[in-house]
Amino acid sequence: MPELPEVETVKETLKTQVIGKIIQDVYIYHNNTIEYPTVEEFKEKIKNEKIINLLRRGKWLMFELEHYYLLSHLRMEGKYFIRENSEPKMLHELVKFHFQDGTSLRYHDTRKFGKMHLIEKEKVFDMKPLNELGLEPWDEQLTDIYLKEKYSNKKIPIKTTLLDQNIITGIGNIYADEILFLSKIHPLKPCSNLTKKDRQNIILNTKTVLEHAIKLGGTTIRTFESSEGVHGLFQNELYVHEQKICPTCKSEILKIKVGGRGTYYCPKCQKK
Repeated sequence: MPELPEVETVKETLKTQVIGKIIQDVYIYHNNTIEYPTVEEFKEKIKNEKIINLLRRGKWLMFELEHYYLLSHLRMEGKYFIRENSEPKMLHELVKFHFQDGTSLRYHDTRKFGKMHLIEKEKVFDMKPLNELGLEPWDEQLTDIYLKEKYSNKKIPIKTTLLDQNIITGIGNIYADEILFLSKIHPLKPCSNLTKKDRQNIILNTKTVLEHAIKLGGTTIRTFESSEGVHGLFQNELYVHEQKICPTCKSEILKIKVGGRGTYYCPKCQKK
């Protein structure tokens, strides 16, 4: 949390607020947030860079600068806020980007799990973290043949594999449950046992679920906010995740642990 739809919502919200702004300085209050390069290099290189665009790859925000990409992963509770430079430091504020126009972009993270990378444009797709990511859900290469190659030798549960960002990027715990429910696949079913129809349903329902969630601004569960208190509405339309009764057959929704993650499914609609 947040997953692809939430990151997409953050991206679209921030685009209207930061594109065209020039970073005059940066203040880092938690060094571990900066994954690459060193904190001192990060501070020096990002000064006087202009924000040209804001993109997304998987769950990573990509601030396109003139010479670099600033990559930001929100992890559990990362949030961005626009404030006047004169406003005091916020509680749990880890990074402050000071703009030339007198405003600032503040990165806030209660758990301090979020990470940032500053990478030269020509290298960004050839090194970690982006070079490890799998296909986007809407990539034309995401086909039954692709999934068959990735799944055929895997004996682990499909729920665990859906969370593997090296195969399909952007799917997290909540949406994996929803995708499997719509695909009528038990979360413990081994990947190697999936039929062609199963794989096709996974592709179709991954697109369907994520597109609908994006339209509704993502899923607000527990403490997630996209930016400036923007709350998603998809949690009102979840089929099984944290639900009690199956909307299709009215059976009781069960919760189990799969790979250490809380997993919800309908035992009647998603038979083993």
